[in-house]
Amino acid sequence: MNTFSEKTLVHPSIHDCKPTLSDTEILEFLKNGYLRLDGVVPDDINQHVLKYCDANPDLLYMNDILYEEWFVEEVMKNTEVAGAVRSLLGKDFHLPVQMVNHRVECPIASVAGWHIDGNYNYTHELNFLQVFYYPQDTPIEMGPTQLVPGTHLVRQKSRFMGHLGNIKNTVSTDAPAGSVFITIYHIWHRRPSSTITATRNLLKYFYWRTRPPKRDWAVDPNFDFATADYDSPAANLVEQFQSAVKVAEAFLWLCGKHEIFQNLGGQSFPLPVPRTDLPYGFPEGLKK
Repeated sequence: MNTFSEKTLVHPSIHDCKPTLSDTEILEFLKNGYLRLDGVVPDDINQHVLKYCDANPDLLYMNDILYEEWFVEEVMKNTEVAGAVRSLLGKDFHLPVQMVNHRVECPIASVAGWHIDGNYNYTHELNFLQVFYYPQDTPIEMGPTQLVPGTHLVRQKSRFMGHLGNIKNTVSTDAPAGSVFITIYHIWHRRPSSTITATRNLLKYFYWRTRPPKRDWAVDPNFDFATADYDSPAANLVEQFQSAVKVAEAFLWLCGKHEIFQNLGGQSFPLPVPRTDLPYGFPEGLKK
């Protein structure tokens, strides 16, 4: 019998490609905790994936699909997805080695509790990304995952979140077939109720960094670190201005400049307040 250890992956573990995100897009990702890419996987590939899911309806771990060249090339190395991952995780990022399908039969009246996936790590570093992929049209009636933008900045434990109900500014990931959501791992999320009879497949997988961070994405020469807006949708969920401080620190880390990051308190960098000159405490190494 063929076992996992006897198989050979049809792709190298490491991948590189052209980065596609700009400074502003990187910053927006760090503020929100997710990036939405609608319909980027081709329809014929979506159909292949659905056939694979239907042939393995009871599998949570669908690792065998990682040996399918069409899946590797069109999903894991998808141009738009890989370009964004390359921008966030740097050159030679590591491809997924595990594939999970959260397959549910709708309708489901109950709502799953808000949670953070296990083995999370609160840090300003961005060393890995979790991805959600819908191979079929997933309208809101099918109970697509809900996210709370900015909550990757809110330190919390899953066992203290399950009692929470509706949260203001929640985002639904209802999307057309072939859509991909790239997320910061510990963003708050849950499965809402569904109201129609259908099978929902949600593939989840994981990319990670292999090199130290540096600002080698689609750099905008006019991007201004001093006037950039670092505030996040989580501003009302943390102490005043702390979301901006956390985002700025993460952004400078991604730029390979964490050693010069500083927050001197008061109205210093990177607080989102109007100024007539460079902000107090603005790192010397960021000046144009």
